[in-house]
Amino acid sequence: MRDFFIFIISGQEMKTNLLLIAAFLSVIIYANIDELHGIVGMTRLDGSVGCVCHGIDFNDSVFVWIEGPDSIFVNDTAYYKILMTGGPAISGGFNVAARIGQLDSLDFETRIIIGQLTHSIPKSFLNDTVYWSFKYTAPDSIVTDTIYSVANSVNGDSIPSSLDKWNFGNNFVVNVYDNPVGIKQETILSGEFTLEQNYPNPFNPITNIGFRISDLPDGKAGFGFVTLDVYDILGKEVATLVNENKSPGSYQVSFDASGLSSGIYYLALRFSNLIQTKKMLLLK
Repeated sequence: MRDFFIFIISGQEMKTNLLLIAAFLSVIIYANIDELHGIVGMTRLDGSVGCVCHGIDFNDSVFVWIEGPDSIFVNDTAYYKILMTGGPAISGGFNVAARIGQLDSLDFETRIIIGQLTHSIPKSFLNDTVYWSFKYTAPDSIVTDTIYSVANSVNGDSIPSSLDKWNFGNNFVVNVYDNPVGIKQETILSGEFTLEQNYPNPFNPITNIGFRISDLPDGKAGFGFVTLDVYDILGKEVATLVNENKSPGSYQVSFDASGLSSGIYYLALRFSNLIQTKKMLLLK
């Protein structure tokens, strides 16, 4: 006969216990199938000691890092990568966890277990590096979030051991902001006044922006004063792309963000008393 026990625990304790159970069960399965899958609960978010099934200690020969915007608007979604180099460098796996925001898979190479991201099967290195892409969605409040990571570089013999090498990644801080304070104006839509989405987007470091204007808002033909400005996530103007009278027609300008850091930027096109806005993502 089996004995059953019921415990009254907090929500955080429940999450921690579920992660531990998932990790335990994954380790059991991990050692008994040909195509090894990932596990969760291994990052410093959970106070874990890391990928101990691949060796007790982390190894500085392995370098793990996150790439993506360090600033994002509330409720917005951005694209990120976890990358790894070093170790045996045959194939690798990982675990990524966010303290507050939501993580999501982008393809079959990754999967979500209890809110955390891990690999579906080990992925082969290309040259000396391996990476996985994923999505992060910011919470609905202004906070500072953290993305945690750990990854292991394995020799490909399908036997977890100290011959494999793993390491934690540096904590990746994400600042979550409200809409920029300098340009909180209502977007007025008009078929004769259009700001197109920049292309490519995300971009690095050059992107193209198209816009179209027709007659002046009062119906009179002629020139109108047009401005096209770029703002950072705090509402600070970082570039002016157009600042002159324009006759009706379609236009295209380029924006070179070589001197700016990765993150979300805000386009604002003004024509007479009209304004249209677009968000764009610089991802270096």
